[in-house]
Amino acid sequence: MRLLIVEDEKRLARSLAAGLTAEGFAVDVVHDGLEGLHRAAEGTYDLVVLDIMLPGMNGYRVCAALRAAGHETPILMLTAKDGEYDEAEGLDTGADDYLTKPFSYVVLVARIRALLRRRGGGSASPVVTVGALRMDTAARRVHLGEAEITLTTKEFAVLEQLALRSGQVVSKADILEHVWDFAYDGDPNIVEVYVSALRRKLGAAAIRTVRGAGYRLEAL
Repeated sequence: MRLLIVEDEKRLARSLAAGLTAEGFAVDVVHDGLEGLHRAAEGTYDLVVLDIMLPGMNGYRVCAALRAAGHETPILMLTAKDGEYDEAEGLDTGADDYLTKPFSYVVLVARIRALLRRRGGGSASPVVTVGALRMDTAARRVHLGEAEITLTTKEFAVLEQLALRSGQVVSKADILEHVWDFAYDGDPNIVEVYVSALRRKLGAAAIRTVRGAGYRLEAL
């Protein structure tokens, strides 16, 4: 999943980005409200973590502008303020959730995962099942039948993209957009490297290449 963090406290932004990258997310960071609005409107993000007190344009206005333009990407707002009025204003502008600083990193990750599950179809279950394959996206564990399969962070993220759209063809560009961050400018064939690694661990028949289109996860 690809996240955008709009936060002007650079140390906090770097810390959040490092932690969320380790969790398997692709993360982009900007420090200005106007740039955040532009990036959120133009980019393909699964969720935006949006601070309220920002230079250029505050988080309330960024959120309201995105909603007015029809963007439905989940927005988790962050603020150092505390009070019912601030929370109401944030939610009234279209935010999906609200977290007051200082906050627990564990709580932040839990809120992000809950919003992503809600966006994915309203199911409260973090478990994705495709045939004999079972992915627990909260615990970051994968089982094939009774056997647990150990995956690296990036392998898990690639497989998650395929599993969430099982039966559909997922393009290499889609995988790059959601698993690698905006700054990645390396070889796009890196996707093939990770698909090959997944085939070695799950079986060659697990992921089918659809020539010229992408990859499809097959039910085993």
